[in-house]
Order: sequence, then structure tokens, then C-alpha cells
Amino acid sequence: MRRTMAVLAALALTTTACSQRAPESAGPRKEVVVACGAAEDWCQKMTAGFTAKTGIPADYVRLSSGEAVARFGASRDNPEFDVWHGGPADGYEAAKDQGLLQAYASSATGKIPARYRDPAGYWTGVYIGALGFCSNRDVLAKAGLEPPRSWDDLLAPGFAKQVAIAHPATSGTAYTALYTVVQLKGGEAAGLRYFQDFGKSVLQYSKSGSAPGQMAGRGEVATGVVFSHDCVKYQEEGSTSLVVTYPREGTGYEVGAVGILARARNLDAAKAYVDYAASATAQEIGPTVKSYQRPTSPDATPAPQAFDPMAVRLVDYDIAAAGKAKKGLIEQFESGVATAPAN
Repeated sequence: MRRTMAVLAALALTTTACSQRAPESAGPRKEVVVACGAAEDWCQKMTAGFTAKTGIPADYVRLSSGEAVARFGASRDNPEFDVWHGGPADGYEAAKDQGLLQAYASSATGKIPARYRDPAGYWTGVYIGALGFCSNRDVLAKAGLEPPRSWDDLLAPGFAKQVAIAHPATSGTAYTALYTVVQLKGGEAAGLRYFQDFGKSVLQYSKSGSAPGQMAGRGEVATGVVFSHDCVKYQEEGSTSLVVTYPREGTGYEVGAVGILARARNLDAAKAYVDYAASATAQEIGPTVKSYQRPTSPDATPAPQAFDPMAVRLVDYDIAAAGKAKKGLIEQFESGVATAPAN
């Protein structure tokens, strides 16, 4: 509990063209290539901002966390990417354990509070987002439902086939939800039993973590389990029936990260990109494309639409433990709950 309160206090004080690339032949290259785990418009703005600041060309491929780690592993001897930017840090922990990242620390990354970066420098946190329930009020009203305010609310019979969530094998968002429930229920067995029951409520396990919010916005489901900033984005883009609620017993959060791939071909440019991503300038780009994560830079100002850490109860989310548990938990999820969506 002391650690959870420390996280809450720290968060409150924080002032706070894309194409699928084929592997290239080995050797240096002039541009930096980014595996980007956030929204497409965010990725575009980040890479364009980096090029404008440094003069270094930047390209990106949009990948969910599970896809990214799989691609990194498949191309470890002939790397496609220099940098991974965006997505929850527990995925970076899993990649680090597989030897897919290399350590890097600088005066720029050192400005980020220690609680938001890997002590050995394998990843640096550049934003924070809280899990929430993104619900369509019109769909809820037709079904006679209230916006969910507990994880257990989603198990009610009225929510049968009315919920969307991504699959944790492909989505860092969904894995954060899985590990959050494991922590809340007291262990892996109890957490997986919850998801077996929860499966009756799920209409679809999507590939992307933000897709359930879009499904709720279109009225395909009553509720999507997403990071709350994604729901706010869809509200502002026209899905005015959406409402955000948080589970009263606690919710998980992501520390979105940036890191350098092992054997990155353009290492100097990759280091420059990480320094840029850690800066207040880069972290204040998100709100310009309606991405309202809280920044980790003490020099950055959080958007008013960002979640309020003093109003949302956060679990004591252990990023390192979540990363180490990821492979085994996902295997159990796939064998006992649901298989991953096809690529």
C-alpha cells in the first residue's frame, strides 16, 4: 500500500508514412527505423518531430506489443528496427529478458524519475496511462445496464457478448489488464479463472489494444477495456456517447517506454531518438493528436484530459514481475481462455 501511495503521489506531482518493411541487408543505414506501439497519428508526429529537430530521417512501422516482440525475435540476426517506442514497459522487460534490447542511458533519460525507467537503462518511460472501461451510454441504456465500476460488474449476465478487449498475446493493453486482475485476485490461478468467466461477456478479442474503444464508439459493444486516454480520444473525435469509468477495487497502468534494439544498425541515431523521446518537447506532442497520456518528464505539462492519479485507484503494478510472467501467463490464457487472433 505504501508503494501504491508513492506511485499515486509521484504521478500527481509529475508536471508532467508507414509501410511493412522487409528485412534489409546487414550494414549501416542513415535513417532511424522505429517500431511504434502507439496510435498511428502519434507515431507520425513523433517521427516527424524527431526529424525536424535533428535532421535525421525517421521511418516507422505500427506494431502492437506482442507483434513487436515477435518481429524482434524473428529478425534478431538481421534487425529491421533501431528503436522501439510506445507500449507498456512490461513488454520491454520481456524483450530485455530475450536479449532483444540493449542498454542506453544519458543525461536526457536520467531526467526521468527512476521509478519510470529500467535501472540498467534497457528502457525509459515516456508516458503513463491508466486502464479504464470505455462504455457507450446508448448501448448500456438499451440493455438496462449502468457503466461498469468494478471488474466483477463485467461478469453480470447483462454484459454477455457486450464487452470487447484485446488479446494479451498481441496487445500490451490487454496484458496489462490480465496482470492487473492476477494481482487483484491474488495469483495466476484465480486471475485466469476470472478471465474464463469473463469470456462469456466478450464479443471479440481484438488484435490492437485500442480497438475495443472504437468498437464501443460504433455501438458494436457496450464496453471496451482500454487505456482511458484512448477512450477520451474517441470521444473528442465524435463518439460522444462514450463515457470513461474506472474499477473501484483498482486498475492497472502502463509506463509507455522507449528503448534501443539489440544490434541496431544506426546506433547513434537510435540514441538521439531515445533522448528526444525523453524530452518534454516530444512528450507534449501527444495532446496535439488527442493522445492524453501523462508525461514522465518533470518539465512536461500534462493535458487537462489526462487521467487524474489522485482520483483513480491504481494497483501496485510490478512492471518487472509482469514482464517475467508474461510468456507463461499468455500460454495459459491461450490454452484455457482464448487463442490469439490471426494476423
